[in-house]
Amino acid sequence: MDEKDWIALRILSEEKNISRASERLYISQPALTYRLKNLEEEFGTRLFFKIKGGIEFTSEGLHLAAYAEEMIQNLQKTKDYMLNMQKEVRGTLRLGVSSNFAQYKLPKLLKGFSTEHPNVQFSVNTGWSTEIMSLLDSSSVQLGILRGNYDWYGTKTLLHKERLCLISKNEINMDRLPQLPFIQYKTDSSLKNLINGWWNDRFSEPPFITMETDRQETCKEMVKNDLGIAILPEICLQPSDNLYTYGLSYKNGEPVLRNTWLMYNQDSLQLSTVKHFIDFLNHHPDI
Repeated sequence: MDEKDWIALRILSEEKNISRASERLYISQPALTYRLKNLEEEFGTRLFFKIKGGIEFTSEGLHLAAYAEEMIQNLQKTKDYMLNMQKEVRGTLRLGVSSNFAQYKLPKLLKGFSTEHPNVQFSVNTGWSTEIMSLLDSSSVQLGILRGNYDWYGTKTLLHKERLCLISKNEINMDRLPQLPFIQYKTDSSLKNLINGWWNDRFSEPPFITMETDRQETCKEMVKNDLGIAILPEICLQPSDNLYTYGLSYKNGEPVLRNTWLMYNQDSLQLSTVKHFIDFLNHHPDI
């Protein structure tokens, strides 16, 4: 087995379909099938079998796929540490970043860092914080920037806090919220629980939900067109939105805040790219 075999097994285990896997690997289906057949001959066992719509791994195939994933991660760590041995800050910084932070904060942050360290490349995965947590757990990324509260066995540093805000096209009476059309959006459980916790603290009846969108930006556009009210994190709001904004507080007067965390394994600090990026974050808190 070599690195190409490891990657082929990783992609195939994700797709469970030879056609889609070959497309992601940029090789033909016959070429991928030939490579898999050679692996079966090398190990003297069947690795997968066909089912309707794709394939399933045998027990031996699952074991070999897990081995391939381990080897890919070990090779990446070796490359990272070899580059780290050089005096110059050079290498690939692997980041997992929650979608909102990636959209509103990350571009400026990466631009500033790359200006100081032009020989650092970036490998960035974005998504819901629960997805970034999985990437951290599997060591697929070196650093995670997550929103909400998650348990983590490594180092966890608070980057900043932001308030949740209710937005509307026109001025409203906050006591009448249960009677107003409410627009919600798909998001992770952490933000859902924060919003629901505030609502239940303030009202005994549920919101009057008239619409659900797939993204926060779509939700905001609906509010701009006076189709309802919504609750969004402050990071999503700009003065140019021309919306009425109400910072949320609990009955006891405490503001409803959402935390953004930087998470990483302490061993990652041995890499100069990681250490310099964390130092950059600490020295540029307003980015």
